[in-house]
Amino acid sequence: MLLHNIGFPADTFCPMLSQQQLEEFQRDGFLILRQRVTPSVCAAMREVVTRQLQEAAEPLEYEAEVGYHGAPASLNAPGGRTIRRLRGAWGRHACFRDWATDADLIATLRQLLQQPVVLNLAHHNCVMTKLPQWSSATGWHRDIRYWSFARADLITVWLALGAENADNGALQVLPGSHRWQLAPEQFDERDFLRTDLPQNQPLLAQGITLALEAGDVLFFHSSLLHAAGKNRSGARKFSLVFAWRGADNPPLPGTRSAAAGEIDFP
Repeated sequence: MLLHNIGFPADTFCPMLSQQQLEEFQRDGFLILRQRVTPSVCAAMREVVTRQLQEAAEPLEYEAEVGYHGAPASLNAPGGRTIRRLRGAWGRHACFRDWATDADLIATLRQLLQQPVVLNLAHHNCVMTKLPQWSSATGWHRDIRYWSFARADLITVWLALGAENADNGALQVLPGSHRWQLAPEQFDERDFLRTDLPQNQPLLAQGITLALEAGDVLFFHSSLLHAAGKNRSGARKFSLVFAWRGADNPPLPGTRSAAAGEIDFP
């Protein structure tokens, strides 16, 4: 089922990307398409997310389990059961599958990757839920640090289901960092870019916050350095996130990247 069958009018589909947009993605490692999903559909998705949070519908990831800065110390500590993400978005509800199989989304990804595309279910495939008070901050990292594919050349698609800004922990990026050649010692033992090294300071100074509104879609390269702050607002922030690869860039056999199945879009 395509998205226009559940409230996405055909005339609201995003156009094919311009040469300027393609060059922007190649240069910066990210691209934002504004207002690609209608307010009513975003609201319907938020309603599903809210209900599943209330139900604590498995599979889940808790803030205490990732151990990032500001997270509760354990599941039994105050705020320890704060949900960080609803895993397995593909299987959670038809509205999430409908978004992932939208014809124009697929066409845009094919244009960016220059080939048929595949949805990988091992990575992202979730609703990111940044909740007030107990949310944590995520350091500067590349997603490919824990992904295993033939090439470090995948795209994350991030749909904002509400406003995202510096106050509620929006994504921050280092534009062009997907092309940077960095030494292993510039990262810590968890492959986060070190903020204490003098040589990293000029890089960190280039960081920008990506302000999004409900219905905006962000595409970013798997090697783009990105981070996120804590949610310091009084409202919850939700984002639907999937990871895509080109057909000629398979996961390495026997790795986590190959463990959860994939959806082909020939």
